[in-house]
Amino acid sequence: MASLLEELIGVLDKELDLYQNLIPVSEEKTRIIVRNDLNGLQEITAKEQAVVDSIRALERRREEIMANIKTVLNRKSDQLNLGTLIQILDKQPEEQKKLSALHDNLKNTIGRLTEINARNKTLIEQSLEMIEFNMNFIQSTRMAPGNNTYTRGASQYGNDSYQAGMFDAKQ
Repeated sequence: MASLLEELIGVLDKELDLYQNLIPVSEEKTRIIVRNDLNGLQEITAKEQAVVDSIRALERRREEIMANIKTVLNRKSDQLNLGTLIQILDKQPEEQKKLSALHDNLKNTIGRLTEINARNKTLIEQSLEMIEFNMNFIQSTRMAPGNNTYTRGASQYGNDSYQAGMFDAKQ
């Protein structure tokens, strides 16, 4: 059991490091989104994806360790999570303290990442809305070119009320 706990602490510590490394990457992503730098966005997303892949690998390992701990403690699969494990370790205060600190740090770090990602999502949605607005504006100006020259009979000449737009919605 002690080796499983040590391994769990090691995995959680690595996960915490990776999550903490994602914070500056996500903040840089915010600045890139604001600058509307598509190449920068692709690069930062690739960096982000590499870290996320590493986190997924550690998550799988953490799940394996927790499954082994459940077996050792004779617990059912849905009855043991990190919070419950911390409570169970009252006879091992050193491991309990380490796990509790990691749990709290992970919770705070993931909360911070969630806030940054929510802000990034909002910025991207606003950017997409602006693009859609601009596309609609461009299409509407192509449909009504604004030729307001009238003849004496008060009828418009040269009136092409509809011109083919850039996108054809009928396709």
